[in-house]
Amino acid sequence: MSPTPFVGFVLAASAVLAFWSPVSAAGFAVITVGLTVADAMLIRQRPDVAFVAPSILNRGQSASMEVSVDATYRCWVRQPGTSDVIVEPDSGEGSLTANVTATRRGRHRLAPLAVKVQGPMRLAKRVFEFDLDHELLVYPDLPNARNVAAAVRTGAFRTEGKRSRGALGLGTEFESIREYTPDHDIRQVNWLATARMGEPMVNQWRIEQDRDVVCVIDCGRLMASPIGQATRLDLALDVVAAIAAVTEVMGDRCGMLAFDRELLRDLSPSRRGSDAVVRASFDLEPSSTQSNYRNAFQVVASWKRAFVVVLTDIIEESAAQPLLDALPVLARRHQVVVASVSDPDLEDALAAWPQTTEDVARGLVAHDLVRAKDEVALELTRRGARYVEAGPDGFPDAVVSAYLGAKSAARF
Repeated sequence: MSPTPFVGFVLAASAVLAFWSPVSAAGFAVITVGLTVADAMLIRQRPDVAFVAPSILNRGQSASMEVSVDATYRCWVRQPGTSDVIVEPDSGEGSLTANVTATRRGRHRLAPLAVKVQGPMRLAKRVFEFDLDHELLVYPDLPNARNVAAAVRTGAFRTEGKRSRGALGLGTEFESIREYTPDHDIRQVNWLATARMGEPMVNQWRIEQDRDVVCVIDCGRLMASPIGQATRLDLALDVVAAIAAVTEVMGDRCGMLAFDRELLRDLSPSRRGSDAVVRASFDLEPSSTQSNYRNAFQVVASWKRAFVVVLTDIIEESAAQPLLDALPVLARRHQVVVASVSDPDLEDALAAWPQTTEDVARGLVAHDLVRAKDEVALELTRRGARYVEAGPDGFPDAVVSAYLGAKSAARF
């Protein structure tokens, strides 16, 4: 319990009154203190709180929460946020309706709820804390993953100016002959049917299903570096969610393996395994250790031939040497893509026109970093992998495009 500012104002007025009438001032102060104690006694009972909040969120998406308080007297509610969970607005009178937004995926808990109750005479106030023990499970960007999967299913998925035609493409199982459209590959033209029909006709092939796709997720120290409000691992798991959703549409099996210095989690590829992959990976956190690529790759190398996406970070050749050394273990059996998100700050430093010597130095450093990454990408290609890099917004689409391209060419 504590007095309100109004009590301080009254006691200050009593002190001024003491210059003319000390006895009256003393009596006035005693009465004020007595009334304050009485006011405090009236609000000593803990109010009842009703709390409704989401248990599952997607990273970057908002959901509504509501707090209502059954209190006899005037009260205020405050639900503070945390470094990873934003609550807006975070306070209200009598009740609270707010939006909850998680900036990082994983498992989070809301901070204790505070309810401040003021007595009927506005002389005393009391703050009650409620530990709601409410856990928020924050998944990667699932809405975007579903949108990508829907675009692939309907043939509306576009990347680099090309359109995916859903589950049909350059497979090996003949499907039908149909009229040529600008979206078709020239290699699909059926010249005999074209001559017979008098207009361009193409063969349509159905891509094989029941292929395995494995997401290998680096959780080492490099994946803790921030890209905007997210970490590299956050953005990598957005890709995992998108790949898992698209493999389900394409009739393939999806699995995952997460590692840092040790193996953290693994999930064998399975049909309709999109939800299982997301549940197995959504709460992974980057560690402070160096990643052991060889250990992880040896495990995946023993699995059935698959399309393998290695989600990691590429800096320069000396830092990437453990990855380069371990890659042949994986590439001997699998179709491998190494994927890394590009840093927008690095690209901005390259594109900016230098105004000061500091800008020049920043541009030179950025140029050296990009050149070093290009050298690593070339070395990855020599050792049997394809390197995919894209900005945060286009990262899932770029990796999905690599998967669809490999699938349409029957590379795995």
